[in-house]
Amino acid sequence: MAALLLLPLLLLLPLLLLKLHLWPQLRWFAADLAFTVRALRCKRALRARVLAAAAADPEGPEGGCSLAWRLAQLARQRPAHTFLIHGARRFSYAQAERESNRAARAFLRAQGWDPGRGGGVRAAGSQWAGDPAAGSSAEPPKDGVAGDEGAMAPLAPGATVALLLPASPEFLWLWFGLAKAGLCTAFVPTALRRGPLLHCLRSCSARALVLAPEFLESLEPDLPALRALGLHLWTTGPETHLTGVRDFLAEAAAEIDEPLPGYLSAPQNMMDTCLYIFTSGTTGLPKAARISHLKILQCQGFYQLCGVHPEDVIYLALPLYHMSGSLLGIVGCLGIGATVVLKSKFSAGQFWEDCQEHRVTVFQYIGELCRYLVNQPPSKAELGHKVRLAVGSGLRPDTWERFVRRFGPLQVLETYGLTEGNVATFNYTGQRGAVGRASWLYKHIFPFSLIRYDVTTGEPVRDAQGHCVATSPGEPGLLVAPVSQQSPFLGYAGGPELARGKLLTDVFRPGDVFFNTGDLLVCDDQGFLRFHDRTGDTFRWKGENVATTEVAEVFEALDFLQEVNVYGVTVPGHEGRAGMAALVLRPPHALDLVQLYAHVSDNLPPYARPRFLRLQESLATTETFKQQKVRMANEGFDPSTLSDPLYVLDQVVGAYLPLTPARYSALLAGDLRI
Repeated sequence: MAALLLLPLLLLLPLLLLKLHLWPQLRWFAADLAFTVRALRCKRALRARVLAAAAADPEGPEGGCSLAWRLAQLARQRPAHTFLIHGARRFSYAQAERESNRAARAFLRAQGWDPGRGGGVRAAGSQWAGDPAAGSSAEPPKDGVAGDEGAMAPLAPGATVALLLPASPEFLWLWFGLAKAGLCTAFVPTALRRGPLLHCLRSCSARALVLAPEFLESLEPDLPALRALGLHLWTTGPETHLTGVRDFLAEAAAEIDEPLPGYLSAPQNMMDTCLYIFTSGTTGLPKAARISHLKILQCQGFYQLCGVHPEDVIYLALPLYHMSGSLLGIVGCLGIGATVVLKSKFSAGQFWEDCQEHRVTVFQYIGELCRYLVNQPPSKAELGHKVRLAVGSGLRPDTWERFVRRFGPLQVLETYGLTEGNVATFNYTGQRGAVGRASWLYKHIFPFSLIRYDVTTGEPVRDAQGHCVATSPGEPGLLVAPVSQQSPFLGYAGGPELARGKLLTDVFRPGDVFFNTGDLLVCDDQGFLRFHDRTGDTFRWKGENVATTEVAEVFEALDFLQEVNVYGVTVPGHEGRAGMAALVLRPPHALDLVQLYAHVSDNLPPYARPRFLRLQESLATTETFKQQKVRMANEGFDPSTLSDPLYVLDQVVGAYLPLTPARYSALLAGDLRI
């Protein structure tokens, strides 16, 4: 009888053990499964589009590259639906198709083609207009070399055309037009001038440059060097009388807007480069990341994976030369056929009024945009908005909570990815502070691993067999992803040395190859991924690793601080780097050094407490709203060269004190212990 009573308990025991050990993971199984199903449907839909394009008539517009056939599809399926809103201007999908067709024909004419005003272009396989087959005895000039009387040689098929333009409809028409003409596009960051600009143009072998008229004045000193490169030079407006600089929009306006044959843009291989996007260059000159036709196609599924619908209105105030703005924002919008409200520049004060006016439902952010919004004074426009989803990357946990509490109810979908990377994560559960999930379902579709990393050597930790070691839950690890045909790494334009360190071999098995993201993430016991730090930002002090993000989060808990940037600085006579924090006060508060020291002492171990403070009016950021850590670290903490108020942590006194020239000298002499 006793055995019969114990039998149910024995049967339940495995279930209880399973629940105790796996419940943290299993409680999210439904969400993991739902996202997996969505991802598989997205992949299947994209595959069907590719097969349809391959089977399409090469003379028709739907037989070209993914941008060309997707735009042609949308112009046919929902021609009157609004694609783009920019200020007072609105463009339907049919108008976008026609505008990009004009641009494509103008670029084809620059290649020496005769697109013809009757709607046709020359047959597949025909060459530039001056070739012998066309009845000319002249030899084709070398690309980029001026011909007689200063005339420019035609652009070669597949040549690279650089765009130096603000976010605008014209940017999109030219980009789409270049794709339809079978030319490669390079997105040049709009702030670059002089040496960095020339470096970018050379690195991607640009043969032409299209720039905005408002940039001409600042670019005038660069024009001789640009002409020396043999570039075709265009502007997107008539406001120029400079020799050799033509008005591209006028040339495009003279062309007809009929569709172009798909064979002009159809790729030979989906791995072929069709676009260059430059890295931010925070640690050196920008590098031209190669973007393939495959990646463009994959980005069409971005908003579908995020749960965005064709009837949504997406607010996009990010630079289009950045992957988040162009590939995720614009191409992602094309993927679902939605509407995008495009802003040339982000304005925190105008944001909610724009959302009300255009009935925005989805907002794409990056970096500190959400922090700028929560730091704005309350306004009537922020009440009663229709925004239901904010999608992006780089949202810190403290800002996340304030943003949702003030502007909710809305969902935040934090993502992670790199321009040149082959891995992406989605926090589809909305767990605050996480960038994604590491469930076995997700990793089956988008494989990646976290491996142990030695901050001192800057290399992954390897075992006795020479293989990398996977991290345990709660342990920071280097995010790596296997390189395959489905998840390639194309590298950068230029020499192979530019990609040094980006590929790791023999990670888990002899001969395997993984992409090194350069980012440290943590996976907790529930399978949530959280960003820890960039490998170059984490530093060692007193023999310990210091993660800048963790220190910043402690500082941001103080009410009187609005923004914080933590980085490591070199101190003469000391090993490693000492922590330094640049601070911006929240109006109308003053800096309370006593409270700050007490808070830091209570919440950070001794080695992680910043030794130096720098009080600023605002933090330096890149144009993509990333904090400038490298530049700040290089500026150091010398009070004779910095005008900002500086403070040093005096270990003996137990307080942050003004860093005077006398204390600075004592520090260098070893008389002030930090």
